[in-house]
Amino acid sequence: MFGTESPPEAKAGIEDVDLDGRTALVTGSTSGLGREAALALGRLGASVIVHGRNREAGERVVDELEAVGADARFVAADFERPAAVSALADAVAEEFDGLDVLCNNAGGLFQDGGETELGVGRTFHINHLSPYQLTAELLPHLSAGARVVTTASVGHRIATLNLDRIANLAGLSPWAAYCRSKLANVLFANELARRLVAAGRDVTSNSLHPGIVPGSEFSRALPAPAERIGDLIGEFPMIDSVADGAATVCYLAAAPEVEGVTGRYYARCRERRPAPDATDVDAQRRLWRRSAALLDIEEPLADAVE
Repeated sequence: MFGTESPPEAKAGIEDVDLDGRTALVTGSTSGLGREAALALGRLGASVIVHGRNREAGERVVDELEAVGADARFVAADFERPAAVSALADAVAEEFDGLDVLCNNAGGLFQDGGETELGVGRTFHINHLSPYQLTAELLPHLSAGARVVTTASVGHRIATLNLDRIANLAGLSPWAAYCRSKLANVLFANELARRLVAAGRDVTSNSLHPGIVPGSEFSRALPAPAERIGDLIGEFPMIDSVADGAATVCYLAAAPEVEGVTGRYYARCRERRPAPDATDVDAQRRLWRRSAALLDIEEPLADAVE
């Protein structure tokens, strides 16, 4: 179904799944694949929490969701600010009895770089630290059988992650910073899965590569044509549409065949083997603890360490 004009839920083979009574938060869902994923989950019957920075754009997506009969609301949060992430988590916890799907999708490749108020690179903070923080704060509110879906990238395969120099941006290109953050995404998703199992929680955590749409803003920001990057990585990362990219998000969020599956990495709705660095358990554990220290929060699931 990839490469057709069908919606994400059809591409993922889940168009008959009923998510009525389920609540899904899709971060970064005012545009792009986040918007497509939010709309698809809404069409399947889920109540959808739309997130982004731009209220006007967010309310437009809410209107689109309501037009297909879905319950929806928008919550604004700037992922450069830990206080805003906490406010988002608080809003979700206060308004909903539980969260069934958390799609950690917000992020991007930022050409301007710079640092956030924590003294950490903007790309690393938005792409990794904020979803880490949001997930940590929502852990008590995740329902039994909940799914955490983290949007990573095939770019994680060419990244290096020096945990002792996370905040050091010297000589780091926007592309290198992006790939570093995406390796962190896969490490995070895998460590979260391991700790949830150890804690006896009925919650899964998986990551994915959504693909690169030719001609998109993201593809234009790449340091080389995406086809060439695919050659270097050894995996062809292209897709035909934003809906193609959203399909794997929706698949992991709703497909019956991945119920109970955790700690895996997917692309095009199929399990793939991530880079060896992403499966390094020691690196997963160290990143988890370092992230908590950078955010100055208690280590999530600290007692669930094998």
